[in-house]
Amino acid sequence: MIRIFLRIALVLFALAALPVRAALDPAILANLAGDDFGDRVAAIEALGADGSEAARGIVAALEAGELAVAGGRLMILREGAALDAATGEAIAEAPADAEPVRVNNRIRRTIATAKALFALSAENAAERLAAAETLRDNASEAILPALERRIAVEPDAAVRELLVRAAAKVNLASSDTAKRLAAAQALGGSSDPAVKNLLAALLEKTDGSWAEPSAEVRAAAQESIRAIDRRIALAENVGTVFSGLSLGSILLLAALGLAITYGVMGVINMAHGELLMVGAYATFVVQGLFRAHLPQWLDWYVVAAIPVAFLAAALVGIVMERLVLRHLYGRPLESLLATWGLSLVLIQAARVGFGPQNLELANPSWMSGGIELAAGVVLPWNRIVIIGFAVMVLVLVWLTMQKTRLGMFVRAVTQNRPMAGCVGVPTARVDTLAFAIGSGVAGLGGLALSQIANVGPAMGQGYIVDAFMVVVLGGVGQLAGAVWAALGLGIVAKFLEGWAGAVIAKILVLVFIIAFIQKRPQGIFALKGRFADS
Repeated sequence: MIRIFLRIALVLFALAALPVRAALDPAILANLAGDDFGDRVAAIEALGADGSEAARGIVAALEAGELAVAGGRLMILREGAALDAATGEAIAEAPADAEPVRVNNRIRRTIATAKALFALSAENAAERLAAAETLRDNASEAILPALERRIAVEPDAAVRELLVRAAAKVNLASSDTAKRLAAAQALGGSSDPAVKNLLAALLEKTDGSWAEPSAEVRAAAQESIRAIDRRIALAENVGTVFSGLSLGSILLLAALGLAITYGVMGVINMAHGELLMVGAYATFVVQGLFRAHLPQWLDWYVVAAIPVAFLAAALVGIVMERLVLRHLYGRPLESLLATWGLSLVLIQAARVGFGPQNLELANPSWMSGGIELAAGVVLPWNRIVIIGFAVMVLVLVWLTMQKTRLGMFVRAVTQNRPMAGCVGVPTARVDTLAFAIGSGVAGLGGLALSQIANVGPAMGQGYIVDAFMVVVLGGVGQLAGAVWAALGLGIVAKFLEGWAGAVIAKILVLVFIIAFIQKRPQGIFALKGRFADS
């Protein structure tokens, strides 16, 4: 007898533990089953604010096209079975006249809003942040109570800030002056031009009367607009500086090798831009090999291409120096013409080997996307990585020049070639190695350039003049000068482009360099040494 009672008690306990489906408001389901799209939107918003399992199931069924109505009764048709949407109970037989609930673009946007409301209760902060960003742009009065409930318990500051702004945008249209005032003040923390336009609408006049009747709310809106303007201007300036640093990093990679070769041998290498092209095409070849043989590691082809691009460009540089340039030292005009001819040869070789059309290299997934500073101001990850890569290359070149025997020889030849030769420095070998290093660094510049621009036979032509300007402005053979000149020119050029356009900016930069060289012919940093100026 005791065992029977125990079994009955266990059964009753198990039944009590079963989840009980919360009843939904019949008016919500009636609106969802009706033909009016406005009522249907209101019903979906109400389901999103409800947040129960039943509401989630109905929204999911609506999105999947499984929600149907027959005789005013809402049901879910799934895999040949029918469930009552209100109770979740199975329907013995699906009605033959059941019609799916129609969905348009407005309904889809509302479904996305409802799903974002559901996601606010997710454990993952990233999911809640994405949901809050959706709600920031699609909040309405119907979901305001749900937003306020979530704001009170949200632990993440970034998510809570977005929800506060979403609620403020709704409260801005409230009939309560205090709510409008609080909303106008809260929106001042935004950086979105759309929010600025929303606040600006309060300051407009129609037939002599203000859109916002309260002077206190208008003053708060005006102050918030000024705060948004300051924040947007700051973000745009940061974006411009970042673009300048990105351009400067490319110019630095192009000019570093030129600073070495021009400083050591005094050769005006007009084929230096084509060495960038060699590095870019080497990167393209590595990408093709990874796609064919190591597709699972495709995201890391850029890393594997670093030594390949360096060696490919360095080998081309060694061939150029051994076969042509070695015989033209001390003859600047002939070396200029010879390297110009070599550039044409390399361009034609690229056209024959890879075709005349531009090639596009895919960014790895870890270089895709960016950091959003404000609406419309994004720092792309590929450019951030390129800036970091340029810093890494600069450090390696500096260590090579300052901490190795080869670097000491290069500096000695740069300052005084005859005396370096007299004390036993193998100047001919130093010339070859310096040209190889300079060419290899240019190849690394081509690798970086391939991640932000198309790869083509003529891609190096647009950088050779800028690279020479960097070298001349910074000081011949000076790495520090090349760094300051490249970054300075990049930033100044970007600011001038925003003010006067790309063409005028180029002209102004060139005029500035000419004027600067007239006043200081040795560049920003002059060579140090007894015979540096001789």
